[in-house]
Amino acid sequence: MYFKQYYLGCLAHASYLLADEITGTAVVVDPQRDVDQYLDDAARGYFAIRYVFLTHFHADFLAGHLELRDRAGAAICLGARAAAEYPFRPVKEGDRFEFGALGLEILETPGHSPESICLLLYDFARSREHPWAVLTGDTLFAGDVGRPDLRASLGWSAETLAGLLYDSLQKLLALPDETLVYPAHGAGTLCGKSLASETVSTIGFQRRHNYALQPMSREAFVRLVTADQPEAPPYFTYDAILNTKERPTLERTLEKVLRPLRLDDVLRLVEQGAQLLDVRPAADFAAAHLQESIHIGLAGQYATWAGTVLSKDLPIVILAEPGRETEAATRLGRIGFDNIAGYLEGGIEACRLREDLIRRHDRLAPATLAELLQAPRPPLLVDVRTHAEWRLKHIPGAAHVPLQHLAERLEQIPRDRTVVAYCQGGYRSAIAVSLLERAGFPHLADLAGGIAAWEAGGLPLRSRPDAAAGHNHPAG
Repeated sequence: MYFKQYYLGCLAHASYLLADEITGTAVVVDPQRDVDQYLDDAARGYFAIRYVFLTHFHADFLAGHLELRDRAGAAICLGARAAAEYPFRPVKEGDRFEFGALGLEILETPGHSPESICLLLYDFARSREHPWAVLTGDTLFAGDVGRPDLRASLGWSAETLAGLLYDSLQKLLALPDETLVYPAHGAGTLCGKSLASETVSTIGFQRRHNYALQPMSREAFVRLVTADQPEAPPYFTYDAILNTKERPTLERTLEKVLRPLRLDDVLRLVEQGAQLLDVRPAADFAAAHLQESIHIGLAGQYATWAGTVLSKDLPIVILAEPGRETEAATRLGRIGFDNIAGYLEGGIEACRLREDLIRRHDRLAPATLAELLQAPRPPLLVDVRTHAEWRLKHIPGAAHVPLQHLAERLEQIPRDRTVVAYCQGGYRSAIAVSLLERAGFPHLADLAGGIAAWEAGGLPLRSRPDAAAGHNHPAG
């Protein structure tokens, strides 16, 4: 049996290729939308990808099931409760697939979503009776379970789904302790609140250490898993619905949208309402950027923040380091943001003769910022991290405006003072500065290295060490 886990760090997403080396039959589970890696590995192993399974309609990314259907001829398999525009094979509790030494058995595990399934994986060379592993999707993670509140806008209450999740987890707890657990996400996803960093575990370890698997009543479990969930980005419902739709594949989309644009064309599109997305490193953006740019760096949780900050309905023009335009568009495609008008040919160098269009801002070292805060008219510090991070520790005197709420709370920030944004490491604060500049704030800077650099410099903090227990948040 062949087995491989693929881990996409920027979305904290795990997908899987399984194959029987005798019959050459392969299965992909929960693929990302750019599917070349599965096809390449299958070709190297002389495997044919016959099936692609979605454990549920993912909310945090657009899956690659249609891409594998069109490029490999794979049949799409979904839980029996699923409804979709495209043809698929519904699979229900107890359904089995056997290919030589490889076996799959379906468990219906509603809770994170109504149609959720888990896949028991048998390696018949080891045992025909006991599963070697279980692919748990977003039902069970290392250290957590799937949040039950993401389908509220589609008519499902968190309490109802949490009750279903309680029953579903009993099926997993009935498995032998040595059964390996391979989930669809690791730490950093917003599909749970306290995931561990491991991308594989065992049922026994989770039984002992996962807070949500400890003995408790259904009512206590519902209260526990519906409390203190991190705020979900607005694109989650959009992606969950889009995963049920027939839509253009990523390959066709990129062929259409990856077109070079002259500076005059970019300016015209921006004037007509397009979003100018600068994906370069934060230091490069601070040194020189085109007016009206929104900065979201490729180096961090780019897709998640793009889905949070950008509008899916307005065209996007990409400004990247030359050669990275395809990466920027592909990663937007992973969350279904396909409304791309093109990219600025030549990147920021295309603007070298138009100094009137260039904007800059300072990135302050912690010691420099500390000195400025002692001035008679100090800058206003704005902490753009989550509530949990703020409660854990923050710089004294800072205002707290989480990045995902910055656009709606601009009136709370004075325009007659220098505003200095900060976050954990400098990634989110660079986004915040670009949004503030676009909104007309004249005097802006951000803290280079974020609060981590501030703390490393021995500068004062207000702390509550126990405040963020149980919370998950994006880094940077």
